Amino acid sequence: MKKKFVTNLVLIILLNLLIKPLWIFGIDRNVQIITGKEDFGMYGALLGVSFLINILLDLGITNYNNRNISQNHQLLRKYFANIVVLKFILAGFYAIVIFSVAMILDYGSQEIHVLAFLALNQFLTSFTLYLRSNIAGMQMHTVNSIISVLDRALMIIFCAVLIWGGVTEQAFQIEWFVYAQTAAYIITMLICFAIVMRKSRFPRFKFDRLFFLVVLRKSFPFALLVLLMSVYTRIDQVMIEYLLRPEGKAQVYIYYHGFRLFDAAYQFALLFAVLLMPMFSKMIAEKTSIHELARLSSLLLFIPSVALAVGSMFYQEEIMVLMDYQEITASAPIFAMLMYAFLGMAGTIIFGTLLTANGNLRELNITSAIAVAINITLNMILIPKYMAFGAAISAVITQSFVGLCQFIIAARKFKFGFDPRLIFRILVFLGGVIGLGFGSLQIDAIWWIRFIGMLGASVILAMALNLIELKSLIKLIINGERDSKSIRE
Repeated sequence: MKKKFVTNLVLIILLNLLIKPLWIFGIDRNVQIITGKEDFGMYGALLGVSFLINILLDLGITNYNNRNISQNHQLLRKYFANIVVLKFILAGFYAIVIFSVAMILDYGSQEIHVLAFLALNQFLTSFTLYLRSNIAGMQMHTVNSIISVLDRALMIIFCAVLIWGGVTEQAFQIEWFVYAQTAAYIITMLICFAIVMRKSRFPRFKFDRLFFLVVLRKSFPFALLVLLMSVYTRIDQVMIEYLLRPEGKAQVYIYYHGFRLFDAAYQFALLFAVLLMPMFSKMIAEKTSIHELARLSSLLLFIPSVALAVGSMFYQEEIMVLMDYQEITASAPIFAMLMYAFLGMAGTIIFGTLLTANGNLRELNITSAIAVAINITLNMILIPKYMAFGAAISAVITQSFVGLCQFIIAARKFKFGFDPRLIFRILVFLGGVIGLGFGSLQIDAIWWIRFIGMLGASVILAMALNLIELKSLIKLIINGERDSKSIRE
């Protein structure tokens, strides 16, 4: 299983390294500049609203389905035939709720129009993620890796044509950005649908009320977890816009500058969860030890996360200049602060995924509920005083709390042994990376050369401390896993 994880992780990271930088620096950056503070601020706030309510589109079904299909492949035909119908029913309910919220928040006609397409995009994304949960559950990791970047690749093409293709004499509008997303999501969803239809031997879709009730009851803990995580992760922009009216949209725009790169890093980190969820579920069902895979994956994510977070602190303004943002002074500290929140999220990705696969939803939901209370309380206190930067402080505290709690719970559930030598090496690594950051500032070179050099030196330091065993990883990829044994816990 370690070989499968490492080889597919390499593939999915390479694919994302090809696509995501083009999206961030080529498309997203230019759209923000072209559309301006007011329109893109509106888009950011509306995206937050549509995202917060999108739990109604899924109610935990995707995670529940991923876990069950990973453990019981024969359930695919039965589940798929019923869940597709259920997803469309939930979509209707989602539409009613989101437009009710729009009326309560007193949105104008342009905002409602954009929100309608964002709501459609949320449905397409949710439905695609459900379809991909079947693909992942069937252990089709290579196919899933390719599909994971397909929508972004299509959006790059569509937006590039609209921005630079000369197909219209009008200036690029924020609505076009949303339309391009819609088209890309539809194509990706149809491809996924065709794959799952074929694997499930073209089942006949049916309305089974009893099945719906059983699935919703069993998936409710998953739904609650996703809802709580969405709230403490995404409510920041909504609260900034609401608490700081009429300047709220401008502050959302500033916050979004830092948040976009943080979110891009988070999307890369989520690739670990995409691979680990079906693997952990299968290993737990087969009563195979997960200790080595958990340790390997956590170190592979932790090391670059620390280097990136520390490097972002030292080069925050240069990175914002690279993104060509106008609000560099305001957005740079927000970006640097959010990258420390990313460290907590990295822990959640590994250990939260492990606990989800093991069915420890009660513990996860309690932790997430406390995190929601912490996040909203801190936002209400800090945003009026420190504006967008206050939301970043709140994010760091909240994400650190969640990541630490989930690690402690996982350590107790799976009896992770205390390794003082590993902890010592990690502390040395942390101190070393900070030292490398200060040292890089003394080098007479272009900033991005110093930044990349610091990241590279951090990886070398991790290998010197034996946190990354490069030879073992290469051997694992080429020759496979030696002496793999199923250890009964």
